[in-house]
Amino acid sequence: MSTESAASRSIAPTEIDLDWEHPTPPTDLIFDDGEPLESARHRIAMNVLIASAIAALADRPDSFVGGNMFIYYSRNQAMNRDFRGPDFFVVLDVDGTRERQGWVTWEEDGRYPDVIVELLSPSTATVDRTTKKALYERVFRTADYYVFDPFNPSTFEGWHLSNQRYHALQPNTQGRLWCETLGLWLGTWTGSVQREPPTGTCEWLRFYDAQGNLILLPEEQERSRAEQAEIQLAQERERLREQLRAKGIDPNEVLG
Repeated sequence: MSTESAASRSIAPTEIDLDWEHPTPPTDLIFDDGEPLESARHRIAMNVLIASAIAALADRPDSFVGGNMFIYYSRNQAMNRDFRGPDFFVVLDVDGTRERQGWVTWEEDGRYPDVIVELLSPSTATVDRTTKKALYERVFRTADYYVFDPFNPSTFEGWHLSNQRYHALQPNTQGRLWCETLGLWLGTWTGSVQREPPTGTCEWLRFYDAQGNLILLPEEQERSRAEQAEIQLAQERERLREQLRAKGIDPNEVLG
């Protein structure tokens, strides 16, 4: 009987399955399940967060901001149609100029969201605080995770990943939570956006810079520029009136 060891034994070519191929991820991915957001306020709240984050990251072309998009992270998940679509997320250190229908981790060098916000509703609150939280903590390793119900601002909570576990964030005196990944505060703002609510105001989740200044939305930036232009024009007119008075000229006769 031969005493040749398995380690030294050569393998004949016929013993190798030359037809075997490494499993490849599915390509028939679905990016829209046809399910709308819980309410108009949820939709607007998501868009406010997206616009706010894009404004805050204007000088970061290596960032991607998404909302209500499927995230594919494993072959089994994709094949089982186990959809996971955070209401809002940010990924840093990626190509922010690429067009994406969804976030497919195996097409993104294994990158997962760095920041996620879920907008709670009666039908999703439990899952967002348990199943999704565990997924983001243990699989995604998302550094900062927040939940917020647009109809109940007292639900605002956040966690930061440290030592592979989520730890609850403590609010500052304004009730805002720090987002270490982005170097921004996340907190509520009272107002009306796109005629929501129909009357009065409500609380929206918005980003603030490190000094506590509200990150303005594009329409707010435009309004602010227009207001500043009006103030500057008024100041220039007043200076001109003063110059005319100094010359003994009635400014009303010249400027009306």
